[in-house]
Amino acid sequence: MAYQVTEDALVYSTLLLHEPRPVRGLSILRTNRAEVPIECRYPRQGNVSSHAIRPTWVPFSTTVISEEKLVFSLRLMEENWNTEKLSPTFHLGEAAYLQAEVQTGSHLPLQLFVDHCVATPSPDQTASPYHTIVDFHGCLVDGLSESFSAFQAPRPRPETLQFTVDVFHFANSSRNTIYITCHLKVTPANQIPDGLNKACSFNRTSKSWLPVEGDADICDCCNEGDCGSSSYSRHQAHGVSRWPKSASRNRRHVRDEADVTVGPLIFLGKASDQAVEGWASSAQTSLALGLGLAAVAFLTLAAIVLGITGNRHTTSHDVSLSQ
Repeated sequence: MAYQVTEDALVYSTLLLHEPRPVRGLSILRTNRAEVPIECRYPRQGNVSSHAIRPTWVPFSTTVISEEKLVFSLRLMEENWNTEKLSPTFHLGEAAYLQAEVQTGSHLPLQLFVDHCVATPSPDQTASPYHTIVDFHGCLVDGLSESFSAFQAPRPRPETLQFTVDVFHFANSSRNTIYITCHLKVTPANQIPDGLNKACSFNRTSKSWLPVEGDADICDCCNEGDCGSSSYSRHQAHGVSRWPKSASRNRRHVRDEADVTVGPLIFLGKASDQAVEGWASSAQTSLALGLGLAAVAFLTLAAIVLGITGNRHTTSHDVSLSQ
């Protein structure tokens, strides 16, 4: 094979040869010798060197990692769940609408669960004081503390889970902010929910636990406070990893769980207190305005009376002089 470099092409040339041979040991030939020249021309679009060339295809390992990359998020939403809440302020007595989600990309269908959530006055998960919102692998225990906090059923999508939390603040903290940190994890979408992968809310009317999906008995452990040997206790020493290891953590390349934080949520006090304060302020303003108007009216009337009295005195004096 020979090659040649021209101004606009790289040319490889060779010969395709055919040498006929006798068949089956006979001494006769039925074809002639052939020699076919072959030439391949490649346009020159850049410099050619002996350095390594980056492949133009995507390596398989990169494709696998890209397809299995998961992005977890936790967002504050408006009451209609359609848009993200832009203002982080709340009044006591209102509810925070939280949406947990995972972007699966090209991954196989997955279902998201909120394994554990805790509220703290700072972004530090291990800070004190704290309040546990979700515990025992998906039990929304905040619903037990005189609130209507609950998961929303049905889900909008398997990879999304929505829940509400009645807002609060820490009694002995000077801060009016809280941060909510949740541990999110996923399972295959066709996997049946169980004690380690569930979303259970406490129904105050029926005094029972109800799952978003699956059999009701998967929530029985929420009453017992023990939903598996890997259940995390918030009373463990600070500095120890808070989140349990997922039971399905053996898949290659995939990080199927993550900690996400939303905050700060800023509390302004009770909405009713604000209304009373606004009414009182308005009443005080109205009273002051009324007193001011009354004073002006009194001074105006006094001036008129004094003017009339003065005119009568002058007229009486003029009549006496003329007589």
